[in-house]
Amino acid sequence: MLGIKFIKVQPTTYLLQYRGGKVVREGTGLSFFYYSPSTSLVAVPVASTDAPFIFEETTADYQGVTIQGQVTYRVVDPKRLAGLLNYTLGPNGHSYAAEDPEKLPERVIHVINVLARGELQKLPLRQAIRASDELVRAVKTRLVAAEEITALGLEVLGLSILAIKPTPETARALEAETRERLFREADEAVYARRNSAVEQERAIKENELNTEIAVENKKRQIRETQMEAERAVQERLHVQQKEALEAGIALEDRRKSLVSLAAENARAEADARAYGVASTMQALATADPKILQAITAGGMKPEQLIAFAFQELAAKAEKIGQLNISPDLLRELLNSPPARQ
Repeated sequence: MLGIKFIKVQPTTYLLQYRGGKVVREGTGLSFFYYSPSTSLVAVPVASTDAPFIFEETTADYQGVTIQGQVTYRVVDPKRLAGLLNYTLGPNGHSYAAEDPEKLPERVIHVINVLARGELQKLPLRQAIRASDELVRAVKTRLVAAEEITALGLEVLGLSILAIKPTPETARALEAETRERLFREADEAVYARRNSAVEQERAIKENELNTEIAVENKKRQIRETQMEAERAVQERLHVQQKEALEAGIALEDRRKSLVSLAAENARAEADARAYGVASTMQALATADPKILQAITAGGMKPEQLIAFAFQELAAKAEKIGQLNISPDLLRELLNSPPARQ
């Protein structure tokens, strides 16, 4: 049908449908058919928007600086914003009928510019170019509570300042001054390094001398300890020698006593043997020789008895006229083994 169209918006777009001057439908992410001759559509983006900015301001000492940064915001009250700016869609249902949506970031940046100017005019140049964090905190605090922002139904999500730069001429002057200061600091560092090297050399010499003194003291202590150890060893050796000498003397005394005792024992034993021999000889002296010979012959062998008999015969040879010995007896005497002594 002529004039009936279809529209579908993203979830990040708040859509309002007006008919007869009244809102008949509103919400995010809507899709519906509408009759274009009698319907007005207002589409307000509610997604977060990043708006970069760059502007020039003057510090407290009348030096120009360039501020570069970015602000992030989103629409929290789309109906309020739609009442202040024209977000009506054109007949094609895609583009806006006015340029108001493009002016919203400019309004936000304008507010930031005014707030930043007030803060920078309190700071000198040297402090201003290093005060990006302080500037962000101060401007963001005031930006969130600014009437211009709340009246538009906006919420500031973030603010960042990327750089605060002076003019090229001022930057070169600051660079030259900083360069000279760095040169002076470099010279001072060289002087300090040389002075430190001298101090370290002196400290090294002192440490070497102290080390030599400590080494000599340690050597002296070692020598004294060695001498004490040697003296202790000598004393121990002297004690051992004395103990050995005393032990030797005691041993010799015991040996002397042992020799005396052994001599007395030998003398007593000799006296006992002499007494026994004398008693035996005295007893034998009174005995009959015949009896002794008979006692002795009792344990003799035959050949010994024969020899004893020949001895008796030889003792009485003057009484024997003639003695005949048979060859058999002589053969037996020659063949018999010799008697053991």
